[in-house]
Amino acid sequence: MNVYLLVGIGGFIGAMLRYGISVMTEMWWYGSFPAATLFANYAGCFLLPYVSCKMGSFVPTNVQKAITSGIIGSFTTFSAFSVETIALFESGKIAVGLLYLSLSITGGLLFVRLGEGRGNSK
Repeated sequence: MNVYLLVGIGGFIGAMLRYGISVMTEMWWYGSFPAATLFANYAGCFLLPYVSCKMGSFVPTNVQKAITSGIIGSFTTFSAFSVETIALFESGKIAVGLLYLSLSITGGLLFVRLGEGRGNSK
């Protein structure tokens, strides 16, 4: 089966799971803290490296991509961000890792503000 189709199906599954987490969390969490997002990001940070290591060479590449990029990638992008940052640090690329960390956080916040439309003050 085409890798793009598999990743798309995985993306659909991951997005539905992410939405389900939000709905379920709203049933017991009433505060303003984004508990659902935190849970999804923690779960993704755990699942991406765990699943990647467990699949090894016995799971076809197309299926691996459907699970990692599709399901986990649409469930959370923070997992990929975290795994990539740790990989940079572990490979000795400390300066690049710090730059990536800084740019990811500040750039993410900046683009949220840009997406909101000129940064409405609240």
